[in-house]
Amino acid sequence: MSLDAVLSRIDDQLPEALERLMGLLRIQSISTDPAFAEPCQEAADWLVADLQSIGAKAEKRMTPGHPMVVGHIDGPGPHLLFYGHYDVQPVDPLNLWNSDPFDPKLEETDKGQVIRGRGSSDDKGQLMTFVEACRAYKEVNGALPCRITFFFEGEEESGSPSLIPFMKENAEELSADIALICDTSMVAPGVPSIASQLRGMLKDEFTIHGPRIDLHSGHYGGPGLNPLREMSRIIASFHDDQGRVAVDGFYDGVHEVPDELLRQWEGCGFNEADYLNSVGYTQPHGEKGYSTLVQQWARPTLEINGIWGGYQGAGSKTVIPAEAHCKITCRLVGDMDPDDLRDKIRAHVDAQLSPDAKVTWDNDLEGSPAAVMNIARPEFEKARQALSDEWNREAVFCGMGGSIPIAGFFKEILGLDAMLIGFANEDDAIHSPNEKYNVESFHKGMRSWARVLDNLSR
Repeated sequence: MSLDAVLSRIDDQLPEALERLMGLLRIQSISTDPAFAEPCQEAADWLVADLQSIGAKAEKRMTPGHPMVVGHIDGPGPHLLFYGHYDVQPVDPLNLWNSDPFDPKLEETDKGQVIRGRGSSDDKGQLMTFVEACRAYKEVNGALPCRITFFFEGEEESGSPSLIPFMKENAEELSADIALICDTSMVAPGVPSIASQLRGMLKDEFTIHGPRIDLHSGHYGGPGLNPLREMSRIIASFHDDQGRVAVDGFYDGVHEVPDELLRQWEGCGFNEADYLNSVGYTQPHGEKGYSTLVQQWARPTLEINGIWGGYQGAGSKTVIPAEAHCKITCRLVGDMDPDDLRDKIRAHVDAQLSPDAKVTWDNDLEGSPAAVMNIARPEFEKARQALSDEWNREAVFCGMGGSIPIAGFFKEILGLDAMLIGFANEDDAIHSPNEKYNVESFHKGMRSWARVLDNLSR
């Protein structure tokens, strides 16, 4: 089998691959809005037909929500499960788009040619880099070098309510040697990356109750307990003056980053000044003693996401409110246990309460642990070498500040480690108006996957 011939085929067929992608991008598969249920079905049908065109045994599988797409192609090498999602975010506010979000176009920019349209980066363009690599490999060699299972979801942008039940019901069919996920960004432009750890998530919400009703501040101001002031004091107690979370036991299960991984991160091309300046910061404001990148990828957080209470209308209303409310989230790393951490945070709040103050909690919010990949597996180094060869620079194992629950679900439900390899850039405006995907990312993404498949088969 000739890898060079496959890469040449990808180069020669780039216009056709782009046209296929444009066809998928024209489908308005917005999963959160019931008005777009039919386009979600259409997108699933489109993918089934496209997988069948490269010889896959592909089907649309119905769920209580939007359908899954599952396809299989036999091959001699290891069994790989490739995951992507075909649903997209809503396009609002539409008036901020410079063109129709579902009429994709190629545009020239000062950073090269881009594909403009909703879903171009998240995740249709990324998904199709893998499919097109398989197409080229099969056309040149008559077969793929690995056994592939394709698994495409239609509810990733709306919380994936059907995902876990579907995976549990079809665990045997979806079992493989390792999972591949293409729904991530490169750590810096032109720097190929494999995400080796993702932070988990804990959500919670609480209400501080004070007087039985809102009170006149002239009658009770002074002797009365004000829930907003109580809330402010409790929130302030969450962190010390070094930026560390001051909840007892918060850092249980947190590990320091190994030196070799730190070396890769330090040389990955991340520009701290650009990262901070792009959102109006002049300096980092987090945990002292850790770089911005380590804080983002490998340290846990406790963030205040919303506070409200009392009078919110125009003008003034002189009341002491009866209640104050707060939403918090924590990003988790290492072996942090979300259920145990929830208990510790609630105990911290209970210990801070003044007499006559009471707290109630929202018990319907979820938590998920961090996902840490076993990069000692040989597949990870083979993939890293393949990416390095294509991009002509050392590929890096990186962390991710966000949470991608699917990686944890693969481990928990299917027992699979996952490699997260994506070719998006941080300026792709995913979830925002004028989303784009660099043509270079699409082109070299296809070539990268061809190299990864070839390396993994050896």
